[in-house]
Amino acid sequence: MSQIFQKPLKILLLSTSVGALGSGLGGGVELTLKSVAQALSRRGHSLTIVAPEGSVLAGVSLVPIAGTLQITAQTQGRDALVTIPQNSVLGNMWDYARQVQREYDLLFNFAYDWLPFYLTPFFERPIAHLVSMGSLTDAMDQMIEKVAVEFEGTIGVHSLAQAETFRFKNHCRNLQNGFDLSLYQFCSQPKNQLAWVGRIAPEKGLEDAVAAAEIVGIPLKIWGVIQDEAYWQKILADYPTAPIEYGGFLSTTELQQVLGESRALLMTPRWVEAFGNVAIESLACGVPVIAYRRGGPSEIVRDGETGWLVEPDSVDGLVSAIHKIDSLDRTLCRQQAEAHYSLEAFGDRLESWFAALLH
Repeated sequence: MSQIFQKPLKILLLSTSVGALGSGLGGGVELTLKSVAQALSRRGHSLTIVAPEGSVLAGVSLVPIAGTLQITAQTQGRDALVTIPQNSVLGNMWDYARQVQREYDLLFNFAYDWLPFYLTPFFERPIAHLVSMGSLTDAMDQMIEKVAVEFEGTIGVHSLAQAETFRFKNHCRNLQNGFDLSLYQFCSQPKNQLAWVGRIAPEKGLEDAVAAAEIVGIPLKIWGVIQDEAYWQKILADYPTAPIEYGGFLSTTELQQVLGESRALLMTPRWVEAFGNVAIESLACGVPVIAYRRGGPSEIVRDGETGWLVEPDSVDGLVSAIHKIDSLDRTLCRQQAEAHYSLEAFGDRLESWFAALLH
């Protein structure tokens, strides 16, 4: 039960609008929303999730909303215009929220999109915005900053590195993330394989991991949604002899089992990752993380203890770290996950945020 609130809160969670929950299209936001729901439910709060039609999330009241999905923000340039398609699922979700808002104490927005921030002043109930990405477009930055300044304490982020990308960094609350660690089994004896997990899209830099695997001659297992088919096909064409195997998009139960069998997880983002959920999933399985010293992963990985941080965009750096990976203690990886990224620790951070926001 909650240690901060005398009575449970009623919270309306509004999901990402780029894909149905369970599809993988929402990337790390899907996993974050699931963790938030678990952490808050365990403390007795009453939750309802509003999400695109076709969404699946067991154990929580879910309101499916029909409509056209939004374009992902990370595929656009800095001067990208705000776009809302006809019969927008985002618009429909927030129209629903407007109608039912008085039934809730708090609304919780997970969408990295202009509309929810623009609507904030027009709602009677407070809105907590969990921003899932760093600075991407000028239009988004301007709108989030307006809310951050006028509605102090309503902007949550996943890392200090993410906040640093914004002019309004001092108005952001660092929540990090948390997971149900009971779902992740510790594996002390890995197979001779490396892992890469994430959306297959240019900003994730998969080709660097493939190049490193080819140099060291260790099989690289790849899991995640292919968001950019042309990008994936180019990697296959550019590295025809690389020892890679694509395993599709897996559920948490399936992923943790095969991920845990890996000697290391490679994280090769070209952009500033807000956090890096898969880094925590990896550590929970006892798998060290080799990541570029960029964005959220640079705050998670303990260099020389639970993984290695290497120069961004350096394949040579990845190769050097792979050669040193067996010098790390896999039990330290699990211990770090338990100490900082459990649902209990995450729930504490969320409730503290809500208390400040509501009072």
